[in-house]
Amino acid sequence: MEDKIVLNKNAQKLVSNLLNKSKFAFWLFVKLPLGWFAGMRVEYLDGKTCRASMPMGWKTQNPFNSIYFAAEAMAAELTAGALGMLHIANSGEKVSLLVGGIEAQFTKKAISLTTFTCEDGDKIKAAIEETIRTGEGATAECVSIGRMSDGTEVARFKIYWSFKKKK
Repeated sequence: MEDKIVLNKNAQKLVSNLLNKSKFAFWLFVKLPLGWFAGMRVEYLDGKTCRASMPMGWKTQNPFNSIYFAAEAMAAELTAGALGMLHIANSGEKVSLLVGGIEAQFTKKAISLTTFTCEDGDKIKAAIEETIRTGEGATAECVSIGRMSDGTEVARFKIYWSFKKKK
């Protein structure tokens, strides 16, 4: 049986807000308008896993009738970023998070709704705990895999997150 991560009230509220379609849409509109315009959604979030979807349509398509790679990257980044925000909220500390690098492999054309999944919450939590403990920056290498609804893998992103305790 997997260990469940106990979330404090701030972290629980964050999860509730990210999973609530209207609250998340408003947050995207204010903080990440391109994500709002594209129709990005958080489908699932706990301390270990985050799933986010990106629809295929005129707002996200490229000239080859598939989801534009930058739209895919945005959804992949959201999966690990939401886990980072969750663990920061749960820590009660002020920690900054920033993408330090990204690598991507595209294996198939994303021609329908694509869901990205990151299961690296434990790595992210450990990096945040390290920066809180040491005061030095810490990094986490996260993988987010995109699949269409039929299970076909379309992309695999490695996202290098940097965390630093704020003074």
